[in-house]
Amino acid sequence: MPGPGRNQPCPCGSGRKVKRCCGEQRGPAQAQLDRALIAHHARWATSEIGELPTETLAVLWDGLAELPDVDLTLVVSLPTLITPELARLLQAATDDDPDSADDVIDIVVDSVDTPRQRAALARAVINLRDSGKLAPRQAAAAIIDLESDSQALVRASLINAVFIRTGQMRTPGGLHLAA
Repeated sequence: MPGPGRNQPCPCGSGRKVKRCCGEQRGPAQAQLDRALIAHHARWATSEIGELPTETLAVLWDGLAELPDVDLTLVVSLPTLITPELARLLQAATDDDPDSADDVIDIVVDSVDTPRQRAALARAVINLRDSGKLAPRQAAAAIIDLESDSQALVRASLINAVFIRTGQMRTPGGLHLAA
């Protein structure tokens, strides 16, 4: 049985219409909008690098690991709630212990790899491309990576975020944050 219409009184008892009170969100979800943004830019990216030779594409893909060094906007936001896995990753970075980091990095990457995070990275890539701080071909490779199932840019971005958070690396602007 369908719920009340948008112009009916809200069932919460406020006396307001459903659309002005507890009404359901209409339209696409935020995750769908984020995916659509990336897909839109991926069409441009495909036309930008789709005809390049395999060797050139390999260089562009390899460059994704250094991309977060370009600008702080290409570094993912770490969750405010520190999970045990993220705590272990932060500690591994502090201790310079790659073996401990290898045990948990995939779990942490999966936890921060969301459509919203990918869309934020895509917006940053596009802004850097438009301002001339990022070459169009490298931007295209990054967008295609974000549109695919690959986690190369997200992983590189997370690693930079962890090293910046622990004080092991300077920000792209040269700031050294205290741990």
